[in-house]
Amino acid sequence: MCGIFGIITSNVNKYSEECIKLIVDRLFVLSESRGKESAGIAIKTKDAVQIYKKPESASRMVTDDEYVQFFHDTLQNEFSNETDASENRYIAIIGHSRLVTNGVQYSNSNNQPVITGCAVGVHNGIIVNDSALWEQCPEIKRHADVDTEVFLALLQHNYGLTKSLMSSSVNTFALLEGSASVAVLFSNLNKVLLATNTGSIYVSQDQSRNMLVFTSERYILNQLFRDAKIIKLNFGPITQIKPNYGYIVNITDLSSIDFSLNSGQYMNTMGEDRPESLVKIVDHSPSVGDQGLMSRRDVLTLHSDGRRTIEQMIKEQTKCLPEIKRCTYCLLPETFPFIEFDENGVCNYCKNYSKIAYLGKDPLETIVSEFRSNNGEPDCLVGFSGGRDSSYMLHYVKKVLKLNPIAFSYDWGMVTDLARRNQARLCGKLGVEHIVISADIEKKRKNIRENIQAWLKRPELGMVPLLMAGDKQMFNYYPHKLMEQTGIGLYFNGSNRLEKTGFKLGFCGIKESINHNKGQLYTGISLVNKLQLAFYYGKNYVLNPSYLNSSILDTLHAYYTSYFIPDVSTYFYNYIPWNETEIISTLRREYNWEVANDTNATWRIGDGTAAFYDYIYYTVAGFSEFDTFRSNQIREGLMTREEALELVNKENMPRYESLEWYAMTVGFDLEEALDTIHSIPRLWLK
Repeated sequence: MCGIFGIITSNVNKYSEECIKLIVDRLFVLSESRGKESAGIAIKTKDAVQIYKKPESASRMVTDDEYVQFFHDTLQNEFSNETDASENRYIAIIGHSRLVTNGVQYSNSNNQPVITGCAVGVHNGIIVNDSALWEQCPEIKRHADVDTEVFLALLQHNYGLTKSLMSSSVNTFALLEGSASVAVLFSNLNKVLLATNTGSIYVSQDQSRNMLVFTSERYILNQLFRDAKIIKLNFGPITQIKPNYGYIVNITDLSSIDFSLNSGQYMNTMGEDRPESLVKIVDHSPSVGDQGLMSRRDVLTLHSDGRRTIEQMIKEQTKCLPEIKRCTYCLLPETFPFIEFDENGVCNYCKNYSKIAYLGKDPLETIVSEFRSNNGEPDCLVGFSGGRDSSYMLHYVKKVLKLNPIAFSYDWGMVTDLARRNQARLCGKLGVEHIVISADIEKKRKNIRENIQAWLKRPELGMVPLLMAGDKQMFNYYPHKLMEQTGIGLYFNGSNRLEKTGFKLGFCGIKESINHNKGQLYTGISLVNKLQLAFYYGKNYVLNPSYLNSSILDTLHAYYTSYFIPDVSTYFYNYIPWNETEIISTLRREYNWEVANDTNATWRIGDGTAAFYDYIYYTVAGFSEFDTFRSNQIREGLMTREEALELVNKENMPRYESLEWYAMTVGFDLEEALDTIHSIPRLWLK
């Protein structure tokens, strides 16, 4: 998720202020791919721990005059000509590039580094039981909304009981549910704690052993060391801090010790720590206001009265929906694109359906055996949305196939907090490194907003997928890049062929041409259909020039990514049959996997756009993605038509909270949008 990094030098005399700043600036920019919503840094010298953080991207912050001055003022004493060259002075720096989860970035108390007592820390991951931990330990006091604070508070509380940084780290991690990779400075100890339950920390030292550098990803260190001005420092091999291990570095001489975070399994013991002289902690961060302790999941409480209005509007529209003619075998209605019924009422989609021919476990084992690592090094990438299918796939890849995966997610601003928490649950429990590539979320949401406003001017069902164009880099573009960066040749995709939603092409006037038994779910449409789709979009851009907005380049890139980049995926559910009961029960039992509180469905609950576009389809066409999904299950013999119909009647119920979250997060008037949607002629009346 977030990007954490740092450098420690035990001998400032070996370097210059320019060299230190160059490294920090490069680490900030390289780590920005993991979060662009705020950035911060803490610097410990012999005299103080000094902090600077701001709710803006790292690349922007490092060019701010105020930050540049802060950095110079903090280090100038260490590099002053008046400093005794024989005096061995140190610097320890930790930095953070934030993807906002708990706690809005506009309250700087939620941004990182977080200050709690004598500890200053940065954290990558999500602690999903943070609220419970505050309640369970009344001795510690909460001051912010960010989950990192509870970790630092517990760490210090446990340190007070044990007088051992190692023991307090073990005891603190034992309480956590979720994922945590942390770097912590202390105002009363000349030590830096690096610890992780996912393996998302990599370290390296220069050959002179006067400097240590760490980052969230191996690739970031590799890129740093390729810099022409840094390569001369001659850094050594890159080492991963393995999942569920800690690493304590003595700032004064870079001596270190690693230890297991599993209680009683230390590789070494350090005994009781002796507190050093206490230095002051000074926060130089500019004031950015405080909009309260409010996370994205709490934002709905602001408009509870408004939600009642939304519910009333929607109920008035949906309570009188007529009974639409449906296929007598599956659930597809008469409004489904290109549907035809025979004399028995069976649709052409059922008559032309071929059951999925799963390839089986043995062929899957044959594939993975070529990549399986024997030394614990990562051997595959797993596309990981946090949804049920990708979560079960990650579980299976790690625990059944015995591979060493790196989970990969692309956060484009519509990944829900629920999905993020589920990602943290699995990665923390499985000890899996999680690489999150974060888009410019503010820009992505602006693109969505402009396309919604354009769509509302001339509503076309075929143009609804434009609202999801921003996420398409997840499927081919970034997997290609990550495979190049990591050198890993195996990428698992958790999409399955029951999820086919070809009606979206159908609303563009295009007959679906994807062979149901082909694995390439995203690039598998014909060239003719790709050209037809391009023509359809081009025509609508001409008819509605409002689509010619800031999103156009993103949309073109999404089209290219979806249909022209070769698909490198190994589709997990081409081999292993999709079993809903087994998937949900496994996730709930072993990982306390979280479900949404505004729907009975477990599909698409991690996608913030789904509630909105499914409501459009359901209101205008009388069906949604759930109808197509359950129809495929009927055809596969996984459930009866009666069971499926009962399910979709519940799953198609509007998700009021999710609709309002989407509108508030993207920034458009939901009531105005609903008025337009409700005015669109119903397809069954044509």
